[in-house]
Amino acid sequence: MDSSKAVYDGLKCVGIDFIVSVPCVNLSKILDMIDEDDEIIHVPVTREEEGIGLCAGAYLGGKKVAILMQNSGLGNSINALKSLTQLYEMPLLMIMSHRGTEGEGICGQVPMGESTPRILEAMDFKYFKPQKPEEAYENIKEAWDLSLQEGKPVSVLLEIKYW
Repeated sequence: MDSSKAVYDGLKCVGIDFIVSVPCVNLSKILDMIDEDDEIIHVPVTREEEGIGLCAGAYLGGKKVAILMQNSGLGNSINALKSLTQLYEMPLLMIMSHRGTEGEGICGQVPMGESTPRILEAMDFKYFKPQKPEEAYENIKEAWDLSLQEGKPVSVLLEIKYW
């Protein structure tokens, strides 16, 4: 199973119909698939916290929401995640290209890459780290169910070796 197709299929399986994204080369194939899907509204944004706000509004309007972004954007969106989505118990599926892990070629990505899991844990947000496409597909389903159950964001971290 193709790594990008597994993520796309997982999103479709749980019925995600509203996605915001911040550009990332690792997510580009998934974003192309989303753009070709008439059942999904895709809104590219320039900042992650902007995307969190759009997801909150779309959720209140009856949509099943997700954000696709690099993990570097997690730091940009902490306040919106805690004071908006968690405070008002809004589910949100966060698919993150987890840069700065083993095999990273850009040294500037490493500090946030190492910190991402600890930041999510400190925020009391659960996450999954699939190693292969079949796991990603299943983890997306588990993450969405958990997000609905807990009323807060749940992440799927896609490390470099996943791709």
